[in-house]
Amino acid sequence: MTDGGDAETVWLDEDQQRSWRALLMGMTLLLDRLDDDLHRSCNLSLVEYEILVRLSESEGRQMRMAQLADALAHSRSRITHTITRMERAGLVERSSSPEDGRGVVATMTDQGWQLLVRMAPMHVRGVRAHLVDLVTPEDLQAVGRVMDAVSDHLVSGHPEMEMRRP
Repeated sequence: MTDGGDAETVWLDEDQQRSWRALLMGMTLLLDRLDDDLHRSCNLSLVEYEILVRLSESEGRQMRMAQLADALAHSRSRITHTITRMERAGLVERSSSPEDGRGVVATMTDQGWQLLVRMAPMHVRGVRAHLVDLVTPEDLQAVGRVMDAVSDHLVSGHPEMEMRRP
């Protein structure tokens, strides 16, 4: 790409551009493969699987919907839509928050737990085969550090996050 006259733009050099494109291609292919594996095995999306994981790690296998949206970096409307679909499938239930009655809590059902227990080994095998086992532990740690820095930067500058601060 040539300079369009914007003197403030610092274009990516060839190595940076190659790395950026590799990241985009690799993440797209990895997430698509993991999503496809789950769809083929149990008609579950990667987002739905991750919701079950987050619920399984929470006390009582439940979380407020707003917390779940934040934990997954998804919009509240996207989480609501996904939880509605999962509720129809019998994987989660929704109820009013016992703390204040205003918030909505998503709770994993026994059926959701059983599905997660059945699918977790296949998913972990996919993550290992398509990422973890392809790189050195040091490279994987470096990727984690880079993505943590990106996440920290983007969360701190996100307008929704700014509105939620006390």
